[in-house]
Amino acid sequence: MITFPNAKINIGLDILRRRPDGYHDISTVMVPVAWCDVLEIVPGKGDCDTLAVSGRAVDCPPEKNLVMKAVKALRKIAEFPAADLFLHKVIPDGAGLGGGSADAAFALVMLNEIFALGLDKPQLAEVASSLGADCPFFIYNTPMLCTGIGTELSPIDLQFSRDMRIVVVKPAVSVSTATAYSAVTPEVPATPLEKKLATLPVESWQHEVKNDFEKSVFPVAGEIERVKQRLLAEGAVYASMSGSGSAVYGLFDNDRMAENAARSFEGCDVFAGDFR
Repeated sequence: MITFPNAKINIGLDILRRRPDGYHDISTVMVPVAWCDVLEIVPGKGDCDTLAVSGRAVDCPPEKNLVMKAVKALRKIAEFPAADLFLHKVIPDGAGLGGGSADAAFALVMLNEIFALGLDKPQLAEVASSLGADCPFFIYNTPMLCTGIGTELSPIDLQFSRDMRIVVVKPAVSVSTATAYSAVTPEVPATPLEKKLATLPVESWQHEVKNDFEKSVFPVAGEIERVKQRLLAEGAVYASMSGSGSAVYGLFDNDRMAENAARSFEGCDVFAGDFR
């Protein structure tokens, strides 16, 4: 069985407060994007689960990959035969696009289907939440308002035009999540993110819908800010860093504008296309 784990972007990201456990409460909207890895799972030839990875280099051994962690987490609540997994990486890592989280969540969904485990989405999301804050989102894989540490999900309706396209640009530079959090000042905005998105047209988002991580990331990684500014110069109606970076995306009114913008970036990983 083959599936295509997709990336996500964050539309707005408010860092509300620091929690007693050291994490932060946030408010963000995650939206699936059709930039995909490839994951195949088949019944195992041996007695142990295996993972083979191709495509982009992944800086961890197979046993520490989130996909294998997902298999192990699922085995804590369900019994099923050994599985052989084959992952082809396309989505850049360290980009704020959730590629590894998507791979893990899709693995849970596939194993549940292949071996007829009978788990529903809330049960799979609970398993996914033990793997990382982004993972539960990919169980549902539809636009969601994500609160708490990012694992409390509520469906949200975003009114994009049928012609709107997205360009995602991942420059060579990377910024760690720890660095991104190091200089942020948590603050509850006067208007909640979900209200802004519900009442403002996309054309008004640029000055109202913010990613708080940009305040700490742009001063230490100017190339990321330059990508954002170039996307706007190329005609994006809205541009923002995704998550804690370093990918930046722009929303464009049509295919032609999106394709022209994508061609203007050299030395970067670029996706131009649709929301999933």
